[in-house]
Amino acid sequence: QVQLVESGGGLVQAGGSLRLSCAASGSITSINVMAWYRQAPGKQRELVAQIPSGGSTDYADSVRGRFTISRDNAKNSVYLQMNSLLPEDTAVYYCFAVIKQTMVGAYWGQGTQVTVSS
Repeated sequence: QVQLVESGGGLVQAGGSLRLSCAASGSITSINVMAWYRQAPGKQRELVAQIPSGGSTDYADSVRGRFTISRDNAKNSVYLQMNSLLPEDTAVYYCFAVIKQTMVGAYWGQGTQVTVSS
């Protein structure tokens, strides 16, 4: 079965940086889309950034210009470089991927906590 494992979360001060990583494992034919979502306490889960296999990257307005999503297809991995972090960025960040094995399915990681202090 496909598994997504995130890493790189932690506690940083406002203005600092973190780099999140997510690696997919399992019998994978292709990964169509990889993305990062986040969910802050008391708020809905929201899309932060996504990177399709053959399309342009897409960012939430709140992070555009500060975050950069990238992927390494050889490693079945996706990354989120987060710069100029703000307290409002505090959330659990989840890796998401649309992956084809024998069929196409949607998969979520368990999440990694990002806390930005002022």
